[in-house]
Amino acid sequence: MSRWISKTLDKLSESLARRKGLLPLLGILLIAANYILQFLTAGWVAESNLLLHLGLVIAIFGLMLAWAL
Repeated sequence: MSRWISKTLDKLSESLARRKGLLPLLGILLIAANYILQFLTAGWVAESNLLLHLGLVIAIFGLMLAWAL
């Protein structure tokens, strides 16, 4: 199990090393989508700010990964 996780992380880091701004851009898009959804719908996704939190986690992870690579 740990060998599979190690190989997966190696492949992921190699592919993201060439595209350092991809994860922060994806996070910003999720945050913008959350902002738009607040005005369009009243569902649980908009009320819980799910896309906002997910976007922040992805953007911060992307920045940390780009800085490390």
